[in-house]
Parts: sequence; C-alpha cells; structure tokens
Amino acid sequence: MAVVLKGKEVADAMTVQMRQDVAALKEKGCTPTLCILRVGERPDDLAYERGIIKRAGTVDIEVQKVVLPENVSQEEFDRTLTRLNEDDVIHGILMFRPLPKHLDNEKARCMLNPAKDIDGCTDLSLAGVFTNTKTGFPPCTAEAAMEILHHFQIPVSGKKAAVIGRSLVIGRPVAMMLMHENATVVNCHTRTKDVPEITRRADILIAASGQLHSVTKEYTNPGQVVIDVGINWDEKKGGISGDVAFEDVEPFVQAITPVPGGVGSVTTCVLIRHVVEAARRSCGLH
Repeated sequence: MAVVLKGKEVADAMTVQMRQDVAALKEKGCTPTLCILRVGERPDDLAYERGIIKRAGTVDIEVQKVVLPENVSQEEFDRTLTRLNEDDVIHGILMFRPLPKHLDNEKARCMLNPAKDIDGCTDLSLAGVFTNTKTGFPPCTAEAAMEILHHFQIPVSGKKAAVIGRSLVIGRPVAMMLMHENATVVNCHTRTKDVPEITRRADILIAASGQLHSVTKEYTNPGQVVIDVGINWDEKKGGISGDVAFEDVEPFVQAITPVPGGVGSVTTCVLIRHVVEAARRSCGLH
C-alpha cells in the first residue's frame, strides 16, 4: 500500500507560515491585497472564487472583487485591467480565464502586470520559471506539485522524473522546476512513443495530461512517487477523479496523491502565498 500524500497536510503547514508572514507585513504597514477580476457568472468561476476568498480569510489578507457583465466591451475591460494594474493598493490580480469569446484572451494575458500576476500566466512570469529568477510567479499548479514533494521530504536532486503533459499551466513549468532542483526530466506528450516504457523508469511521475484514468499500473514501478495533477469529471463515480487510475496504481507504488484531496488543495494555498510575496516585493520588504 502506498503512502497517500494528502494535500490538506501541506496546505495546513503553508497556512500557519502565511499567517505569520501576513502579520509581520501588517506590522510594517503593508496589507497584502488580492483583486479578483471576473467577467460574468460562470458557475466554475464562482466556485473557485468562493474557495479563494475562504482561503484568503484564513490568513487575513484583503480581497477585492471586480465583476464585469458578460457583455462588457473590449474597451471597458481594457480600461478596468489597466486601472487595477496601476492601483498600488492591489498587490495581486487573479483574472478568471477563459474570458468570453468576444474578448481578446491573449491581449488580456499580455496586459496583466507581471508583478501582480499571481497565477503565472504572463510571458514574463513563464520566462522567470525557465530562467529560475523571481520575475512574476510560477503557475500555481506546477508549484503546488513541487510543494508536495518538498513537504513530504521526497528527494528530487539526482532522481529521474517523468512528466506526462506539456501545457504551459503545468507540464512544461513543472518539468523545468524539477530540472532546477537537479532532477533528470523526460517530458512526455501526445507524440511520445511508448510512454509507459519511459515512465516506468522514473523515480517521480507527474501525471498532467488531463485524461481520466489514463495512467495505469503499467506506467509505474514499486518505488515510484506519483503526483496526480488531473482534474476530470468521472461519470461512473459521479465526481472528480484524476489522470491516474488510483485503485490500480495505489497498491503498487511507494507514494501517491489522491484526487480530490491532493494537488488541488495546495494550489489555492500557493496562489494566496503569491499574493503575500507580491505584497512583500511591492512594499520593499524582501
């Protein structure tokens, strides 16, 4: 039976540290402030917003909401984002995407101030991941996967790692972050031949393809640590499941994250921590 790497334990430890950090910043006159920019009333956006606000409340950071109508014009959206970029009170901006189809998603992504890009979506933030510098912030899910490895003291340096998926949200950034910590990384994708043969050789396997239960026992080995980043709707279960077929893999590997209850619960904490760090940088309190 594998050790189940539960995200709650990681998130709780992060929350304790963030409370201390926020209190220290407030003593110096700096109140970390997040702005949520939302267009319309999509149910998934609303659910995510509630989770973010709840998490922010646990560490006592301020949250502002700017909600624009579904039919907002490009000009009005641009004016709003520019205003938020220039507002010194706001340290981090969470812009819910995708935006409605009549708005230019790529333009919005590029307009966002990288210093306030707590979700790691701008080109400069992504460049910071590749250069291993503090330019913007890494994508939250990629950092959450690394946070779990660190919290449970899973060695990375010198290990073989396989990442399934090459998106800019998780696959490519987490591969680079593993490499920065001296892992030898193979990044598998839809054109990779014989993926199970590659992943079986890995000490660490990060599944981020977005394909329900696509990673089965044949992809793994008994000493492996499996980080499941997938969030997929499972009709049979009537709920959320991961990319990894948990019941098939869990009895076989050394350690594994569950879905739900794994990477997702840490991702929200990482986003809030980015707000705290953005405030520290903005206030000159490095």
